[in-house]
Amino acid sequence: MRALRILLIVVVILGGIFVIVDRVAVNFAEGEAADRLKATENLTATPDVSIKGFPFLTQVAGGSLDEVQVGIQDYEATTGDGAEKIRIGDLRADMTGVDFSSDFSSAVADNATGTATVAYDELLKTAKSEPTQVAPGVTATVIGLSDGGNGKIAVAVEVETALGKLPEPVSVLSSVTVVDGDTVRVQADALPEFGGVELAESRVRRITDFQQKIDGLPGGIRLDKVEAAKNGVDITVTGSDVRLVG
Repeated sequence: MRALRILLIVVVILGGIFVIVDRVAVNFAEGEAADRLKATENLTATPDVSIKGFPFLTQVAGGSLDEVQVGIQDYEATTGDGAEKIRIGDLRADMTGVDFSSDFSSAVADNATGTATVAYDELLKTAKSEPTQVAPGVTATVIGLSDGGNGKIAVAVEVETALGKLPEPVSVLSSVTVVDGDTVRVQADALPEFGGVELAESRVRRITDFQQKIDGLPGGIRLDKVEAAKNGVDITVTGSDVRLVG
């Protein structure tokens, strides 16, 4: 019995040591992965990287990680032409089946899902923020975006006629969708009246409707769904064979 107790104590001690070593190893790996991701994506701040699953060391031995979660703040994505950038305030991705090379220089995930948030002032950069003539003597300017409720965006349009500016901006309730996996599109549900002036639909939509391309996301992940929220649009992102590092 004494020998058995000693054996059990030794097993518990060795198990505790293994857990400590495993956690030290995973913390080190998370830091290295974060630094490599920062360099690969030219990030201004170090991202959050969390490697899930236990034990970590057996995953390393197998050359594949069960799950890796990544969080990036203030990521600057390209907008299609390469000249303009759009800031994503909070980008988070959950990657599964992450295979890595023997020297850890590359890592590719089988699948990735996540979320991203784009503030309304960032999305507003694409809208017609300069006065645009929609009829003789009538100009319109998009001056703000906000949460319209029920997943809609409220587009505030300032209208000026020959008699002066309307006392209040015209509010246009709009739907927001994802097109082709890389573009956020905003379209008015119903056309407003601009100071009682009847306008052709095509002229009105030159102001109310716009779209913003968002590409160059980390690892090649793409936009999936989008919905208006309190402080901006919440976007669901997805991808397969997503390159995390290298």
